[in-house]
Amino acid sequence: MRIVAFAAASLLTLAAVPAAALAQEATDAAPAAATPDSVTDAELLQFTGAMTKMRQVAAAVGTGTATPEQQAQMAEAVQSSGLEIARFNAIAQISGDPVVRARINLASTPVSPEGSVGASVDDAEAARYARAATAARAATQSGGTPAEQQAAMTAALSAEGLSIERFNAISAATSSDSRLRARVALAQLKAAA
Repeated sequence: MRIVAFAAASLLTLAAVPAAALAQEATDAAPAAATPDSVTDAELLQFTGAMTKMRQVAAAVGTGTATPEQQAQMAEAVQSSGLEIARFNAIAQISGDPVVRARINLASTPVSPEGSVGASVDDAEAARYARAATAARAATQSGGTPAEQQAAMTAALSAEGLSIERFNAISAATSSDSRLRARVALAQLKAAA
């Protein structure tokens, strides 16, 4: 096995960071490429764990070439994550995709507290909220009188089956609930795609 370094796009909503990835010599047939929909949340967590360990080694390498010991440490980071090296590389290839980054962020956030607004929001409601928030924002930016903007925002909420009270409760909860905020961000990206 040989190690190849490359620059990966930003992960976990951090600024772009040079990352190292492992490449398996082409002795086997090439594995199927990963797509955002084919990667499980568990794999994203494994990938994130491996990347965290690899970044620590990469920081020691700096801009130079990794020593055989450092290459072995990077290989061990991937293998100890539970991912095959080929699967790690496939995920690394799509790690710059905004939906994948949002899924990594979501998988890495703690669960909303039991009984909270965030815990009561299911995926379908998060998607409806994201669409309503986008439409409401567009209504406020479209000009018109305040009464026209209010009517357009109310219509946007109604079209998504949300009451003003529920919309406001979810909006307030997103400021303190990182899990809900990550779910809404993912829903917005999916809606935009």
